[in-house]
Amino acid sequence: MITIGQLARYAGVTTKAVRVYHDRGLLPEPERDSSGYRRYRAEDAVQLVKIKTLARAGVPLARVKQLLAASTGEFTAAISEIDHQLAERAQEIRRTREQIAELGRGDGLFVSTDVAEYLHRLRQLGVSERAVQMERDIWILLQSVAPEQASDWITDKLDSIDDPKFQAIYLDYDAAFDWPTDDPRLPDLADRTQRWLADRRTRAGRTTPELDPALIRLVNDSVGITSPAWQQLAHLAHKAAAEWHLCLGTG
Repeated sequence: MITIGQLARYAGVTTKAVRVYHDRGLLPEPERDSSGYRRYRAEDAVQLVKIKTLARAGVPLARVKQLLAASTGEFTAAISEIDHQLAERAQEIRRTREQIAELGRGDGLFVSTDVAEYLHRLRQLGVSERAVQMERDIWILLQSVAPEQASDWITDKLDSIDDPKFQAIYLDYDAAFDWPTDDPRLPDLADRTQRWLADRRTRAGRTTPELDPALIRLVNDSVGITSPAWQQLAHLAHKAAAEWHLCLGTG
């Protein structure tokens, strides 16, 4: 007859684990001596080693009792099933770890490689983090709602970002967020933007992809980042675009 401490030591578990197995009905309660202490036999140690082995192999405690009482065929089938479940869990854990590792790559976790590269280029230009985060949120939504359109659009953006004129316009738009609505630089910025777009349209084989107006409204409503100066720029840009269409005979 041995004590609970000796039993735990022989089996390589803690006394707390032994009590848990008692509570779960996996290990029968032993007889007690005249002082009220549990006294275990050799077969209890054998049973405890079996329980510990199954538990450490990943078998849920809820199924340990069933396996201990199973026939050889039932045991083999149950172990095969549990192994399959553990393999699925392992794959899920691996995918989760890969996602966690990607967190260190920043934007690459949420958007495509091309978009992440575009955002990186914006940061290199000195664009504000506010604007970069706004762009990222827009691309997350675009790639989810309209992946094909988003793919065409990012190809065009990556081409544009190499143009010094586009870089200057983008930086000015970013800075204009805090400008007053009567700032004299706003009309000039709207005009430069339309000139650049018109020039881009005339380049051989180069057209800016068109987005669904409903999608544009969805993106604008979802992002919700604007300022009075940007609203004024949008008004001026619309006016400038109309004037350019008239000059080109397309309006």
